[in-house]
Amino acid sequence: MDRAELQRMVESGATIREIADAIGDTPWMARTVLREAGLETERMRTYRLNRGSRDTGQGELRRRCPVHGEATFRIDARGTYRCPQCNGERVRARRRRIKAILVADAGGACRLCGYDRCLAALEFHHLDPATKSFGLALRGHSRSLERARVEAAKCVLLCSNCHAEVEAGSAVIPLQ
Repeated sequence: MDRAELQRMVESGATIREIADAIGDTPWMARTVLREAGLETERMRTYRLNRGSRDTGQGELRRRCPVHGEATFRIDARGTYRCPQCNGERVRARRRRIKAILVADAGGACRLCGYDRCLAALEFHHLDPATKSFGLALRGHSRSLERARVEAAKCVLLCSNCHAEVEAGSAVIPLQ
């Protein structure tokens, strides 16, 4: 296979395995052929950039994210470079899933008025502030589901309006 055909395959996003199948050889040989042709797949490029940046102690590097395009990736605690936008989206999605689980565990509706239309409008109110270990919505901290369940068990589920009325003293939570 000539260099132009290899380059076309690399530019189309072919994997090492696909290139190996096209040349009728092993993935190891495909890497060797690409290296000799001065070409690299996107994955080879990513691996080279990550290794080089880690070796030099760089906390950030420019890389192509499949979702957001060219972006500045940051190193995480495990030494992996991640797209901050993708990472933020994953964290927000996890927090929404955890809240949905906690709301379902708490009955799914406001204890006072029965409101249940919008998950974002439902809040947890601690019955005894002295037992509060942390706020479930405090500054977006992520806790394990188990720790959040323990904390939610100390609370009642209220909609935003009823929660404001309880905090102001104009509404009282009935004992059950």
